[in-house]
Amino acid sequence: MRHAGIPTGVHVLLERGGEVLLMRRAGTGFFDGLYSLPGGHVEEGESIRATAVREMREELGVGVAEDALEVLGVVHRRSDTNRIDFFLRAQVWVGTPRIAEPHKCDDLRWFARNALPEAIVPYVRDALMAGAGPWIRESGWA
Repeated sequence: MRHAGIPTGVHVLLERGGEVLLMRRAGTGFFDGLYSLPGGHVEEGESIRATAVREMREELGVGVAEDALEVLGVVHRRSDTNRIDFFLRAQVWVGTPRIAEPHKCDDLRWFARNALPEAIVPYVRDALMAGAGPWIRESGWA
């Protein structure tokens, strides 16, 4: 019996001075107008850390080494479909984050953890509030 694959996403937390970097989604058709962590889908044959490295380069124009990524947790969620999202923290990166894909993002801003925007993807807010990890959360299954 063949099983359908579950879409897998990777989200990367960049921190500086107690603040986290969030991007406001635009033009994607998925949570547009809401802030989220940078990241994206795992491609065929790609590890979660390789995905994080690629997405940080594509979305923010910054370099991150795979060994500088720490796994914080996992969210298994029900959204438009059954999904799994990995959350990683970049301990160091090279370059200054910028909007490198303006057709997918219209704002990039640092937020204090205790002052996250109201307009944020709900499962991302939950993940940011979950703490240092490791943790596993479920969302949308009730």
